[in-house]
Amino acid sequence: MYSEYHILQMMKSGIKRRKFIQNTSLLLSTAGFTTLSTMIQDDKPRDPEPPFSGEEIYLWDEGSPNNGSHADYRPKIRLYYPSLRQNLYENRKFPVVLICPGGGYVRQAHHEGQPFAQLFAMHGIVGAVLTYRVHPDLHPGAYADAARAMRLLRSRAEKYQLDAERVGIMGFSAGGHLASMIATQPALYEESEDDLTEQFSARPDKVILGYPVISFSEYAHEGSVKAQLGNQPDPQMREQLSNQKRVTKDTPPVFLFHAADDQGVPVQNSLMYASACLEHEVPVELHVFPKGGHGMGMALENPSLSIWSENLMNWMGDWKLG
Repeated sequence: MYSEYHILQMMKSGIKRRKFIQNTSLLLSTAGFTTLSTMIQDDKPRDPEPPFSGEEIYLWDEGSPNNGSHADYRPKIRLYYPSLRQNLYENRKFPVVLICPGGGYVRQAHHEGQPFAQLFAMHGIVGAVLTYRVHPDLHPGAYADAARAMRLLRSRAEKYQLDAERVGIMGFSAGGHLASMIATQPALYEESEDDLTEQFSARPDKVILGYPVISFSEYAHEGSVKAQLGNQPDPQMREQLSNQKRVTKDTPPVFLFHAADDQGVPVQNSLMYASACLEHEVPVELHVFPKGGHGMGMALENPSLSIWSENLMNWMGDWKLG
């Protein structure tokens, strides 16, 4: 029996478009979105990371070539725990969600990382924010980082008080492409330096995609394509990394959220992925809002949009504390 395919019409006509968070994942311009060349030529330093005092795990050894070209983007994960962990829940195994912020595979947007890790922690789920390689590091760098992170979470589940059988992945924009690639092709590429590939799966148990880049073919975000595959992308690789074409009956359940007026990443990306899930009888919940644009994160200042995170937590079901 097909799963729920739920399209919400949440906003009334005439409501003004929200003021977008300035640190948007695709750096929108009034004409649409900036080109890849403009983004790459912009050498401004990375925004300071939010304060953090928790578990920080580097994915690759010191001196590894897998640490990438940017010191600020050395691959790692940061774990955010429920605040009552030490007192009331010492023996609890927490579900965990790996969070992949967006940024066109050129940067990573902080408003798509820590706030969601904290949201999960409020509900008894560990949030794990991923820092992954970006341009000029090409595919499969980011993929290898995300796959390694998923395996590390499972391999160190006892150490970090995690439930190895409840490991999810979440991604926004280009981070959504990365997350959906791990969801649909968890063994696409195996990094020789990853000593966990034979012991632990990278496949997530749940998938959450916010205004995701899904396709590298039709309705593609060309900036993300070129940031991953170079200025002359191989057509076969475009097809391989078009994740709506990689959905099978074994693809994990997915929650999708998108705005119909998204000028950065067309909503067709989410529609195609949801349709592929329905075709293969994969549980899917899709929320499409009439307005919202791209890169809104939690959209806390707009109640008509911010309800999406409540919908998400309802979808998380028995992963939540309670």
